[in-house]
Amino acid sequence: MRQIEIAWEPIGAKVRITLDEGRNSDLVEPLWASLPYKTLQGHALVAGDCFYHVPPAHDLLHAVPDYKVNRKIQPNGTVFLSAVQHLTIKYGELTEPMPTSPIGRVVPEDVDQLPKIGQMIWESVYGNGEPVIAHVRRVDGPSGHGVKRVEVGNEQLRGLIERIAAETERVLVDPTDELLDIHEGKSRGTSGAGTKNSVLTTLVAVNGETRPLGYVNYTTLVRAGRNIDMPLSSLIELAKILLVKPTEFLGYTGMNTLWDITKEVVAAFETITTREDFVALMAQMATYVNALGAWNLQLFPWDIEGDNWTYRPTITRGANV
Repeated sequence: MRQIEIAWEPIGAKVRITLDEGRNSDLVEPLWASLPYKTLQGHALVAGDCFYHVPPAHDLLHAVPDYKVNRKIQPNGTVFLSAVQHLTIKYGELTEPMPTSPIGRVVPEDVDQLPKIGQMIWESVYGNGEPVIAHVRRVDGPSGHGVKRVEVGNEQLRGLIERIAAETERVLVDPTDELLDIHEGKSRGTSGAGTKNSVLTTLVAVNGETRPLGYVNYTTLVRAGRNIDMPLSSLIELAKILLVKPTEFLGYTGMNTLWDITKEVVAAFETITTREDFVALMAQMATYVNALGAWNLQLFPWDIEGDNWTYRPTITRGANV
């Protein structure tokens, strides 16, 4: 029996999860291999009473689960994994009936504390803005943090893979200075983003581009590279179409590191000769972009009222690195 533990040190809570050994092994195995890690803890903003985080398990992006359920009617404590790299725990009423892949259950003795944990995480995301970091490990295993470097055959790609993975390790636990500057309105002084000195407009646009860039664009490219019979040259041309324009815009808003890395990725396309290397690079980038997207939701001023709002979170830069 394999179990994992998620501990949220800032709120003094932890739960144990028993993994399902018999179903959805294509999801369970990548998660198990990615342990231990740390990551920003999020909470559903639309679907109801569940909280989720981004695990740095790249193979989730192309896994094909063999068992799905309507998560709306599953018991509290059910744990799900998705192709958009969400590990989700249900603790109350859900309104979204989306078919989702269960991979385990919170142990019975820990289920009763889930509503309290869920409320504290909700307050972190929607209320006071103080981030909560999830520490995830195998039960009785070591704690720690790391992001797997996807193996590539092309030696020229290895340095880029290393840079992306190292950046992802930081972003999983701390927002970039660039994101903080955007959410504090400081990026207006450099790029001018935000018509008539507005800030909220830029925040909406940044979130609206970053989430689909990771959830849809990169994930689609990974799945296409693994599961669809199309020429590598077509995959690369499709990638250029899907990746360059939204990331160029994000660079304009102040996310310069993402834009710089993306330009390196596009340049690296010229050296890629195998589908395996293409998929590896896209998967490494997807995890990075999904981690950036998680911070956009954490930093967003959800308590805004009318025209009066101030920067909400109290964050010490680099506190978790």
